[in-house]
Amino acid sequence: MNTSTKTALSKVPEVTILFWIIKIAATTLGETGGDAVSMSMHLGYLIGTGIFSVVFLAAVFAQIKAKEFYPSLYWTTIIATTTVGTTLADFADRSLGIGYAGGSTLLLVLLLGSLFIWHRTLGSVSVSTVNSPTAEMFYWVTIMFSQTLGTALGDWTAGTAGLGYAGAAVVFGALLASVAAAYYWTKTSRTLLFWAAFVLTRPLGAVVGDFLDKPLNAGGLALSRYSASAALLVFIMVCILLFNERASSTAH
Repeated sequence: MNTSTKTALSKVPEVTILFWIIKIAATTLGETGGDAVSMSMHLGYLIGTGIFSVVFLAAVFAQIKAKEFYPSLYWTTIIATTTVGTTLADFADRSLGIGYAGGSTLLLVLLLGSLFIWHRTLGSVSVSTVNSPTAEMFYWVTIMFSQTLGTALGDWTAGTAGLGYAGAAVVFGALLASVAAAYYWTKTSRTLLFWAAFVLTRPLGAVVGDFLDKPLNAGGLALSRYSASAALLVFIMVCILLFNERASSTAH
């Protein structure tokens, strides 16, 4: 393995149980943080999307320019994808009036299109091949689409499907469990399972975030979006500091 490949791979964390714990917490933070800006601050979905898009682009630029793996930078970029995904999905679903079904369908097409172009361009969509700026760009664009799709799916399941936040959390939790079972007990493509899990953790985080901050009469706990976001951020920081995340050097 050449030096450039080692350097690029060192910016991708190992995909372990800790990775998925932090990922779910980050997606939940994305929901509460996105809602805090667009709703609690009354800035609206369009302005919120604009703000978080700038943060997302800045974080991706810094991540690609970094010469090695920095856990805080990587997870800042992940959180940026979840917050922009939250406000972008809400803008598409609600402000543009295309609804959850329309938004989910559009975002699924964008996600599959991103994966298709990535595969046609570089030959693989495995995170173990993220070894160049081009691959990193595909990686982060695909993640952003997956986070936005997850938000729309979470809202669709909890709202339109009538399952509520708790019911939707059970559904997505069960789907994630089935992905884990396939990982341990079948020979299903690890790349396929990774992206399936990556997409599914987002709606799980979205409905948990909504459950925390939505009004009681809407099925939530009516917690402060600011305090919930702060608590989640502290939890993520503690996980990163205590468990000393390592960079990835093997295929996932």
